[in-house]
Amino acid sequence: MIPTDQGEPQQVPAPILASNMERDTATRRLQAAFAEHRLTDDEFDQRIRRALTARTTAELDGLTADLPAAAPALAVPTARESKPGRFAVALKSSISRAGRWTVPPRFFSVVYKGSGLLDLREAELSSAVTTITAVSYKSRTEIVLPPGVRLEIGGTGVSAAGEARPAVIDPDAPVVRVRGAAYKGSIDVRTGQRASGSGQSGRGQSG
Repeated sequence: MIPTDQGEPQQVPAPILASNMERDTATRRLQAAFAEHRLTDDEFDQRIRRALTARTTAELDGLTADLPAAAPALAVPTARESKPGRFAVALKSSISRAGRWTVPPRFFSVVYKGSGLLDLREAELSSAVTTITAVSYKSRTEIVLPPGVRLEIGGTGVSAAGEARPAVIDPDAPVVRVRGAAYKGSIDVRTGQRASGSGQSGRGQSG
């Protein structure tokens, strides 16, 4: 209750609880802002985590208040113009990237109460240094690397199996940096032998 100029109390509107669709909309706006270099890496990580755990629409509005309004969807580029997708988001569902796929220099994975698999064994790394930022909220994200890759990890909740860090590695080997943020979940990195066949990318939203 807030007193007015006339001394009469004014009813404070109750907060509106956020839906999964509204959280998804907020994460997409944050992804777009990050792709446009409006947000730094740390700002993007912090806001994504807060968006996934937001309870009310007011919390979501606060995360995007300093960003421009969502722009209309752009025309889909042709196959010749298309670039590797940089984002994969799963809300109470799963992400799977496996088989032959192109990994951009910077890739972002967000999993909320679901599961994630990023299998790079048959993937094409488009850069000598690949940075994967993974956010895992009450979820497990697994990242599988091909043999001969140099691994660098950072963040919270990221663990690497022993074979993911070989004692001897070519100094010119490609580098994969995994930056993670896990809340009541995990981000596991391991090395696996190259698969005999190729697969297709699976479910999840990408951009």
